[in-house]
Formats: sequence, C-alpha cells, structure tokens
Amino acid sequence: MTSVGPSHQVDPDRGDWLSQHFSRILWVNAMLQVLIIVSGGVVRLTGSGLGCPTWPQCVPGSYTPVPHQEQGIHKFIEFGNRTLTGVLLVAALLAVIAVFKVAPRRHLIRSSIAVLALVALQGVIGGITVLVGLHPATVAIHFLVSAGLVAIATHLYLTRDEPDGPRRLVVPKLVQRVALATCVVAGVVLLLGTVVTGSGPHSGDAETPARFGFDPRTISWLHADAVMLFVGLVVAVWVAVRLTQSDESPAASAWGAVLLVTLAQGLVGYTQYLTGLPEVLVLAHMLMAALLVVALTRGMVALRTAASSTEGSA
Repeated sequence: MTSVGPSHQVDPDRGDWLSQHFSRILWVNAMLQVLIIVSGGVVRLTGSGLGCPTWPQCVPGSYTPVPHQEQGIHKFIEFGNRTLTGVLLVAALLAVIAVFKVAPRRHLIRSSIAVLALVALQGVIGGITVLVGLHPATVAIHFLVSAGLVAIATHLYLTRDEPDGPRRLVVPKLVQRVALATCVVAGVVLLLGTVVTGSGPHSGDAETPARFGFDPRTISWLHADAVMLFVGLVVAVWVAVRLTQSDESPAASAWGAVLLVTLAQGLVGYTQYLTGLPEVLVLAHMLMAALLVVALTRGMVALRTAASSTEGSA
C-alpha cells in the first residue's frame, strides 16, 4: 500500500494524546477483534457456552458469577468472554472518537462507526445465543459477524493515512475480480467451518456436544472441497500479482502472506481432522481463520492505491 501525501497523514508531533496514539488505537481495535474469536474458541472448546445461563445477567440477580454456582469453572470462562466484549466496546468507541478528532475522513468515519455498531450487535447476538440454548445458527452468526469485524477493523487500520476519494488499481481489473471471488469463497469456507464445528464435539455446550445433526465426516469433506477451491484461487491471484508487479511491491508481499497463512491453515485443519480434533489444534484453527481474514483484507487493500482520478488500472 503506497503512502499518501503528508496533508492526509496524522502529525505525530501534535500534542494531544489521541493524535500521538492514533495508529496504536486503531491497531488495538483490530487485534481485539482477533482476540475475541480466540476467546470464543476457548468457550466452545471447554463447553462453557452456558457457563452464565442468563443474559445480560450471568445468573438471575447477578451480573457476575456467584459462589457455589453449579456451572463451576465454566462460569468464569464465559464471564471472561463477556468481559472482553465490554473491552471491545470501549476500544471501538475510542477508535470512533479518535477518527472524528484526528482524521475525520468519510471512509474512516464509516468504518469506525460500523465496528462500534457491530460490536454492540455482537453483545445482543451473544445474549440471544445463550437464551436459545446455544442454537447452532446463532452460534454460527456470532462467529461470522466476528470475522466481518476483523475485516472492517483491519481495513480501518490499513487505510488510516489514505484520503477520501477514488482509488486506482495497481493490477489489471481481472486480477481484482479474481481476488474478490477469492474473498467470497473464503466466506463460504468460514460458513462451512461453523457447520463443521456445530456438527462435532466442540459446539459450545458440554452437555450437548453435537447440535446441527449433520454427519461430521460428510460436512468436513464439503468444507475441505471449498478449501481446495479457495487455495486454487489464492495461488492464481498470487501468481497474477507476481507477473504484473515487482517482487518488492506491497501487493506481491500481501498476497504472498495470504498464501502462507492459507497453507498453514490447511495444514492445521487436516491435522486436527486426522488426529480426532484435539482442543489445542481446533483453537489454533480458529486463530488462523482470524489471521486469514486479516491477510485477505491486507491483500485487497494492496491491490489499489489512492488516486485523484479513476484512470485506467496499471
């Protein structure tokens, strides 16, 4: 991603705290979205999804776990995840304030407000998920919204120095279209991943491990087929970028990272399947999924640069 003129960048010499820490605020905002996916994974893998059986209270009459609560250690794990959601809300609000004060550009304002609104919505979705007894559809939606939050918050951070206005492609338009198709297939892969998890032993509730009722082997194969298509598209974009850009270009570097994360994620996925879904590998798989969203977002941003006019692609 190329830099923009100094008139669009944050001046680090400004005296106020928000200006000095603007980039860090947006980075923390994005990384917390990754962390909440890992935290949600811990809740699932420990069967703690109903550790706090009510919402917004943990148990009737208390917003925090109480002594002798029958859920045992699960209540602390679920309450910790809820607490992290509160931290995310504060971070998202701080990002909105920072954008309005330091860099009030339209695309940054839209992205920061979207993150804040979706974090608030996530709290509601999480509450509904508890109230309906961890219905697999709401659990899947909860994860997919988190993945979307990772993408938006990452985009907010990566474009923090860009001005408003049109963008110019640094690759042929066909390459961008294939990259967009790659992102769509990635969404399908993530969706099928939630179905795989909801059909197996780590769906979030220690008492009722398998919730969707699909055959885990069949749905895992379908997920793997989508992954193979995704890998092929990633390789295609990476090769195309390498052919049209120099090896040192931001686009080549970004899509090289997408390929590496994709291969690592595939290795973890097949290993966990062949070894009986050990918890540590499932958690690593969820972390890698979040990092893949980060890498894809960076890859898409790197395909274009700020421009004063919508001239033809490079």
